[in-house]
Amino acid sequence: MKPQFFLIGLGNPGTQYEATRHNVGWLAIDAAAKALHAGKFSEKQRFMSQIAEGDLDGIHCLLVKPMMFMNRSGEAVRKLVDFYKLDSATQILVCCDDIDLPLGTHRLRMSGGAGTHNGLKSIVDTLGENFPRLRIGLGPNPTETDLAAWILSVMTEEEKAALQKCLPALTETIRKVLKEFGQRARAGTETTK
Repeated sequence: MKPQFFLIGLGNPGTQYEATRHNVGWLAIDAAAKALHAGKFSEKQRFMSQIAEGDLDGIHCLLVKPMMFMNRSGEAVRKLVDFYKLDSATQILVCCDDIDLPLGTHRLRMSGGAGTHNGLKSIVDTLGENFPRLRIGLGPNPTETDLAAWILSVMTEEEKAALQKCLPALTETIRKVLKEFGQRARAGTETTK
């Protein structure tokens, strides 16, 4: 069965980045995988990603963690879009961190620029701005702290707790997006029969 929707979490590969602030997109994808009862993630070289399969109310989903470094995420996303002939405006949702949102909050945007996020910038450079993204708040980096060093450093216990606390609301937002896009896809299929 061809996947109908792709959940893409942005992060950096390697154990040294696992618990860093910049890998919050992968944290969201892991939470979504549990909520969708997805299988295990496995390496798919063709897509330069780790991929798991899930299902929500008959909507077949692929959950994707690009295994490229953040600033090259667009290369992996482009391979998926081209291979599956996806409409990026209605068949993907990108999850990533955001320093402009308060810690433990999230915001869904259907399109827009990349801001200062190199992963989003890479995707915008390859697909354009017309794709949904779910930004997860880290809060601002401390004053007089280098932004790159801060987002690539390990989260504090308080930050981890705040992000864990927001995961139920985050996965509920993902479920709503999946249902909405799934209903649109079904409606489109019915009108073309």
